[in-house]
Amino acid sequence: MLDLNSFHKFLIPIRSKKDIMKKVLILLFIPLCFHATAQNQEENKQKQDENTEVKSSGFQKDKLFTGGSANIGFSNGSTMLGITPQLGYSLTNWLDAGVTFNLNYISQRDYYSENKIRQTTFGPGAFVRTFPVNFLFATAQYEYNMIHQKQIFGNSAPSLKNRVNANSFLVGGGYAGGRERGGNSYYYISIMWDLYGDMYSPYVDNLGRSTPVIRAGYNIGLFQNRNKRGNDSYYSR
Repeated sequence: MLDLNSFHKFLIPIRSKKDIMKKVLILLFIPLCFHATAQNQEENKQKQDENTEVKSSGFQKDKLFTGGSANIGFSNGSTMLGITPQLGYSLTNWLDAGVTFNLNYISQRDYYSENKIRQTTFGPGAFVRTFPVNFLFATAQYEYNMIHQKQIFGNSAPSLKNRVNANSFLVGGGYAGGRERGGNSYYYISIMWDLYGDMYSPYVDNLGRSTPVIRAGYNIGLFQNRNKRGNDSYYSR
């Protein structure tokens, strides 16, 4: 730092033109030194930011999460129960994606004939979840369902068994409670409908109508350090 007393003494003893020229040159040189120092500091800061960006752009295990949900659905003559474990990754502060496995049981009754259909469904799937605001999300989930059916007749005839496969594309939204900015540990409840409309879908009733699928569950963040995640530049985008 430039001492004001020394600077004042420097300005007073001017005895010749030569002295004046020397001190003018020195005075011109001082701001150039300050400018060079500031520019060097700015370049170092940019390099640090670039290094941080490179480190944060790769795979980070603290963005992994697991958890799952339970679902329940009711309609006219239909009951559905199920669980859906999942493993996902937070791509950004507002977008999650992952894989899932569903296991469902459904029972349907035809009130006119007293026939019943009971089926067990299981299969893999994938989902995306986007957060327009911190506590609300829209979601879409694809499922490939392998279905074991048993049909029970009301006239005491022998039951029939069958195996079929069906695709489902669930779309809906939900509420996320306890979700911090950039975090992926929270509880949620969602409601979805199957837009694909496969006749064998576990989310379609015996009249071919899509039934609401209500799921409640919990996300558990893996390998998380809360303080680190709160300051992570990746999640501030």
